[in-house]
Amino acid sequence: MKMDISSRAVLLVAVAAAATIGLAGASFRDNCDIKWNAENAAFSDDGHGLTMSLKSNTSGCLLQTKQQFIYGSVSTRIKLVPGNSAGTVTTYYTSSVGKDHDEIDFEFLGNETGKPYTLHTNVFADGVGKKEMQFVPWFDPTADFHAYTISWTPCMIVWYVDDVPIRVFRNYRDKGIAYPIKRPMFGYSSIWSAEDWCTQGGRVKADWSKAPFVASYRDMVLDVCPCDGSDSCVYGCEGAFGHGGQQQNCAGLSDQQRTKMLEKQKYNRIYDYCVDYKDNKKPGPECSLPQY
Repeated sequence: MKMDISSRAVLLVAVAAAATIGLAGASFRDNCDIKWNAENAAFSDDGHGLTMSLKSNTSGCLLQTKQQFIYGSVSTRIKLVPGNSAGTVTTYYTSSVGKDHDEIDFEFLGNETGKPYTLHTNVFADGVGKKEMQFVPWFDPTADFHAYTISWTPCMIVWYVDDVPIRVFRNYRDKGIAYPIKRPMFGYSSIWSAEDWCTQGGRVKADWSKAPFVASYRDMVLDVCPCDGSDSCVYGCEGAFGHGGQQQNCAGLSDQQRTKMLEKQKYNRIYDYCVDYKDNKKPGPECSLPQY
């Protein structure tokens, strides 16, 4: 059933007001479920802290938000597995479920003691990914907690580390480039074994004598528009987070943010699918379009 213009306008205002609340200041314990190996998760007393452990190559842990959403900002502070983390992957990402899924990734690929983590980013839209960018952190991500944020709006996706943008992916659906706009996502955190590929191409395996490998999380913030995928909430969330929305807009990065991002991409980026496109045969069409 199609909505008339006046009905849609009222809906946009109502849902936009609701979306300003979302799940801001969420609790890992109260607002999430452990979907895989709950025995490997431990919550802090107040529910705002979480550890997840990897004890063997067949174990690990996965957390999922209870509520789905379309658009918004998801953030948490993470302290990665210290010491020899080779063969381990710690993640923080959003994903829809079902066919032709959408997904926005932060993955942290472990390494040998004394060698840096790889910070891996990717985006899937309509089931298609292969848009990886990788970075070497400019800090020790195992020594303290650092904030990792995914901002998803109708106009662009931005990945932040400690409030510094490191990457932007623009919505160019009007040019035939897939972008996530209609499938609600859950937020996820996980730790798992990927020793066949994640550390130096799989050459270095996990040292299971050092298990359990433990990643720590704090202070999750879900500033999002809850949505079950119905047309009404998709329209409403688009209004709340698009042009004129109260929380996010399509203005792009500030000059200061752009300067910081270009600095990190120049000195810390180690892989860019738009440049190193052997697996894709040629760069994607979005690679020639402005992203910020």
